[in-house]
Amino acid sequence: MRINTTRQIFLISLVGLLSACSSTQNSAPVSERRIGGTTPPKAAVEDRTTYTVRKGDTLYRIALDFGQSYSEIVAWNNLANPNDIKVGQVLRVAPPDSASGRSGGAQIGSIASSSGVESRPLGPPSTTTASTTATNKTSPRGEKRPYSDATLAEMQKPDSAQAAAPAATATAKPAAPTEPAAPVALATDDDSVSWMWPAEGKVVGTFDDGRKGLDIAGKSGQAVMAAGAGKVMYAGSGIRGYGNLVIVKHTSNLLSAYAHNKAILVKEGQNVNKGQKIAEMGDSDSDSVKLHFEIRQQGKPVDPSKFLPSR
Repeated sequence: MRINTTRQIFLISLVGLLSACSSTQNSAPVSERRIGGTTPPKAAVEDRTTYTVRKGDTLYRIALDFGQSYSEIVAWNNLANPNDIKVGQVLRVAPPDSASGRSGGAQIGSIASSSGVESRPLGPPSTTTASTTATNKTSPRGEKRPYSDATLAEMQKPDSAQAAAPAATATAKPAAPTEPAAPVALATDDDSVSWMWPAEGKVVGTFDDGRKGLDIAGKSGQAVMAAGAGKVMYAGSGIRGYGNLVIVKHTSNLLSAYAHNKAILVKEGQNVNKGQKIAEMGDSDSDSVKLHFEIRQQGKPVDPSKFLPSR
């Protein structure tokens, strides 16, 4: 009897133990967290050293949009024909030293193509070829001359007498000395540029109206003046929508543009002073007589009213 009681107690304990082991245990939720939160993606840095040509682009427009000289872009890219640029062609639009630190960039002057074929400018000729060409050019060649007694007598003269005449001629006409180019009058700091209004007249269009600059109404032939001292980097009518246009560079970052002129009074490369007359107001490529005036910083239009003095 006692043995049965002990067995019953053992069986009850065993059943209770098994029940406890089979019961469901809910564990606390675990969440994964990064220390310092989520790292935001890095903003893409705009490349202002190269530009890929698009449909409708001209070299003049590209130069204006990047605040560079048309002739400098031609030189940086070794362009034989500046009017023949191709869609997809990669152009350097900044001085070469500004892009020297970049790696893995596109081949300058090349044309992007899905076929993987790349067009590159030819390199300089080898030394051997150059020397051979020079040797060929300096080799003596026979000269065909009509027969006459004078020709025969001249050919019988000694070589020293024939060489004396050209030498004397060369000595008699010394080369005229060339005058050194005038220094570029550019300010070293954007804030040091002194500005003035480029023309008298009513402002009929502002930067806030969606324009890239100011529109100043006036009379045909009215004086258009340089708003600040600098160097003329463009004078012509090659940029569509601007008519007769003058662009003056004031610093490495700042330039001013004067559009729709009747006449241009300055040349590219000329230094101009603040207040100097550079053009006459007109309506070239415009529906009315006005001056369209822009100030660009690193090629991008900025509000001229933030630079010009209050009237």
